[in-house]
Amino acid sequence: MNNDPAFDPELGEVLFEVKVIGNAVKVSALDPISNVEVCVVGSAHASPYSLKMNALRKLKAALRKNAAP
Repeated sequence: MNNDPAFDPELGEVLFEVKVIGNAVKVSALDPISNVEVCVVGSAHASPYSLKMNALRKLKAALRKNAAP
């Protein structure tokens, strides 16, 4: 199993941007094919992997919502 959230078997490549803002971290996830972008904000003490996985889950949900008729 690949532990890199930047490549998802369903979506392919996913781009992430991580910004530290004081005690918080903003993680943006972008699907380069559809240009859908989502953001999550979490604690600066949380692991970067868990924040990226949360952003990936939110991105998948946004893509499912956009695909619904």
